[in-house]
Amino acid sequence: MRFSLIWSEVANGLRRNFSMVVSVILVTFISLTFVGTAILLQMQIGQMKNYWYDKAQVAVYLCTDVSAGENCLDGAASATEVEAVKSALSGATLAPFIDKFYFEDHEAAFKNFQEQFKGNPVAEYVTADQLNETFWVNLKDPSQSAVLVEALSAQKGVESVTDQRSYLDQIFSILNSASYTAIGVAGLMLIAAVLLIATTIRLSAFSRRRELGIMRLVGASNRFIQTPFILEGVFAALVGSVLAGGAIVGIVHFFVQGYLAVNIPLTSFVGISEALIVVPVLVVVGSLLAAISANFAITRYLKI
Repeated sequence: MRFSLIWSEVANGLRRNFSMVVSVILVTFISLTFVGTAILLQMQIGQMKNYWYDKAQVAVYLCTDVSAGENCLDGAASATEVEAVKSALSGATLAPFIDKFYFEDHEAAFKNFQEQFKGNPVAEYVTADQLNETFWVNLKDPSQSAVLVEALSAQKGVESVTDQRSYLDQIFSILNSASYTAIGVAGLMLIAAVLLIATTIRLSAFSRRRELGIMRLVGASNRFIQTPFILEGVFAALVGSVLAGGAIVGIVHFFVQGYLAVNIPLTSFVGISEALIVVPVLVVVGSLLAAISANFAITRYLKI
């Protein structure tokens, strides 16, 4: 009987404050969608790091006729200098760190350059001898690239030794910034949702102040009076959370897997399994925030 009375009060409150409830649902939906997006973006960054860091190579760029630097005073790297670098890579000092390496001469570098910049006007002005001959090195442990950089950077005929992970770090830094921005926006939206829930509950309590006074006179406990209001807030937030979860699944299915994974097949992307991990997190977060906010609001109202 008490439960039926509580649910009746919840239904009445939702009906009386329908527009405010819709506002709570929308704000919760938008804020938790940002939260879910930020979580997915962090998952995506983790996947990309695992995928690309293992494939990242160290490039040993040899001198060309236009190279600057102390190692390139004699112009392009000679055959003797190229052989010296190859011997160093195969030697006892560096071999334990190296999985494999290969040499890219001018012609191979020019071919790759033309494919990479096909349709770009710059491809018409670059000649093969302007491109570096390069040793591409795969390390057993990519985090030990500093050993290779230190060993070869000062070698004659070497223009530079570059760890490709430095380029990846720049990309991941941008992605992290986007993720933090999403978290910041989500945080502001969640604050707005909490305040809106508290306002909705207090307005609902104010509109039923006569009923609350009667319930107090007949001996109803504060917990019995508070419960319908808390359930109103939780219901609105729960609907918004479920909608946000559906939006996250939709984003992953249609945009990430349906578009990005098809058009960028060279990397791995988060899938439905990761999205399904995020959904219950959003539901729990939305429900808890709503319950805490509603409980705080109605408790303060009943003390006034």
